[in-house]
Amino acid sequence: MKRVFSHPSIALVIGLLLRLFFVFRLPSSAGDAPLYEGLASNWLRQHVYGMQLGDVLTPLDIRMPGYPAYLAVIQAVTSRSAEASRLWVMLGQVLLDLAACLVIAGIAARCAGRNGNTSRVFLAALWLAALCPFTANYTAVPLTETFAILTTALVLFFLLPMVNPEHPSGDFLSWAKLPRRTDYTKCAALAGVCTGLGTLFRPEAPLILISCLPVVLCVSFRRNQTAKGLRAAGLSVAACAVVLLPWTIRNAITLHEFQPLTPRYAAMPGELVPIGFMNWEQTWLYRFREVFLVPWKLNDEPIQIDDIPARAFDSPEERQYVAAILEQYNHDLNLTAEEDRQFLNIARERTTRHPLRTYVCVPLQRAITLWFTPRIEQLPISGSVFPLAETWDTDREDMVVTIGFFLLNIFYISLTLWGAVRLWRNSAGARLAVVLLVCFVLIRTAFLTTVETPEPRYVLVCYPAVIALAAHAFARRNPV
Repeated sequence: MKRVFSHPSIALVIGLLLRLFFVFRLPSSAGDAPLYEGLASNWLRQHVYGMQLGDVLTPLDIRMPGYPAYLAVIQAVTSRSAEASRLWVMLGQVLLDLAACLVIAGIAARCAGRNGNTSRVFLAALWLAALCPFTANYTAVPLTETFAILTTALVLFFLLPMVNPEHPSGDFLSWAKLPRRTDYTKCAALAGVCTGLGTLFRPEAPLILISCLPVVLCVSFRRNQTAKGLRAAGLSVAACAVVLLPWTIRNAITLHEFQPLTPRYAAMPGELVPIGFMNWEQTWLYRFREVFLVPWKLNDEPIQIDDIPARAFDSPEERQYVAAILEQYNHDLNLTAEEDRQFLNIARERTTRHPLRTYVCVPLQRAITLWFTPRIEQLPISGSVFPLAETWDTDREDMVVTIGFFLLNIFYISLTLWGAVRLWRNSAGARLAVVLLVCFVLIRTAFLTTVETPEPRYVLVCYPAVIALAAHAFARRNPV
């Protein structure tokens, strides 16, 4: 067994088989997949990055262009429609996710720096990444997660030498080293480019620079290298901006707007942005199940008052008021501006009565839910567990899978905490690496608690940091 686990190629082969299992047995096309495919098809065949609004193909900026570009390339190469090319899209994502596994292993090695455990940590991270079903599952879904994970891993890989300059050692780690200690300028530029590429897939990708560059600047200040740190930070930001420049120019010319990302609320032209409704949700919604029952039904399906939990109402009168608004909405399935203003008034009143609930309790509940979910949202199972006895009798397989994934998620998080503690005891450089990774995870999590529909998949972008830290739980000793 020791020989088996000591070969990176075996980890990659098993990781490949796991991802192919998801691709061929459990593929999914939920969420924004049809929107991405529509944008890609129109871009490829009509040369317009947009959607049909009425009878007119209208240029839009509701999604970043990276993933539609990937889909368009696959469609062009395979000469197939969006649906027929999905298999090739997924197979491409399999290869990219395996590349991300190697980068994550490199991150773990760079965190450790120069010590006798580096090869062991590299292998542990590679196995943990290759066998992680949560990230592997999303290779079988036409969504941006695979690209977001890979670009995030690359950014962390290039930023780490700025806080932990010790080169990793090991027989197969030479690729994770820097040629010279003065090549941090190159690393800063590469980190910026990768951030820009990630932003082309997910508009919140610059959060990684926002969370990590202050750490880099603090470290450079402590080392009396402030100018060097400022130069590296500026270069990272500039490189990111350069990558986004073509998209920004396109929006300026085609849509007559300065928009380097996507709008805060990605709505179609002329579509009402339900600010009041979303503010109301911010006062109570934190479970992903409730996202299906309330916000994702808006303007498409009736919303039943009985599907909304009791914590959404502070009194029977408030519940009756919301029921009356929903009755009007359900009549034509179109939220009007007046109905939205009514929800905004309810949100303001609830926040005035309990400001800590809106600004502390609900965000904290969202963070806990995002991190401790079973992560089965893309699997064909119900996710039902309670009541235990009844579910065991009627839906045993789903119950076992849900509990198993929940425990596996707990296992990864527990390893992360343990590995972070052990890495913290290694050296000053290792401690700074922990600070860098933890800052990224905390700031991204804080951001996700403000998203209108908090989906567990958004946390997967943190998994390069999670797995890199978890790998250090397998280190044999803690060097001084």
